[in-house]
Amino acid sequence: MPRYSEERKQAVLSKLLPPLNMTVAEVSRVEGIGQQTLYNWRDKAKLQGRPVPGNKPTPDQWSPEAKLAVVIETGALNEAELSEYCRAKGLYVEQVKAWKADSLKGFASSREQELEARQQRKADRKEIKQLKRELRHKEKALAETAALLVLRKKLDALWENDSEDD
Repeated sequence: MPRYSEERKQAVLSKLLPPLNMTVAEVSRVEGIGQQTLYNWRDKAKLQGRPVPGNKPTPDQWSPEAKLAVVIETGALNEAELSEYCRAKGLYVEQVKAWKADSLKGFASSREQELEARQQRKADRKEIKQLKRELRHKEKALAETAALLVLRKKLDALWENDSEDD
């Protein structure tokens, strides 16, 4: 079983990315590497947080993890370097900027979401307390009704016995 250097793996994986966008089967035929090996390399790269294609053909359909990885990779790049990076990956600068803005919105809204979740938990606790109170009341009413029915049956049975004796 052949061993491949890390550089070779990266070169092969880059063929899966834009602008080439080759399929795993095509890369396997061209490079003479088994498809399962390529899938393993791709999955390993995904776990490391690197943007690699999945079964989504366009960058807008990439997973959130892949988009975040691109935002992190391009965070320290100036405008010219960002343009070069985007050309190499088959992306548009506007896409990367939109992904960055979405990421920042997510961080900003996380505090609001936490506050909203806290308020929701408080409302849920209040509702649960109210429902428990209603349930106890209904259980008491049901027990009282059952007791009255039992007494009514006993009374009816007693009246029947009295009428038979006459």
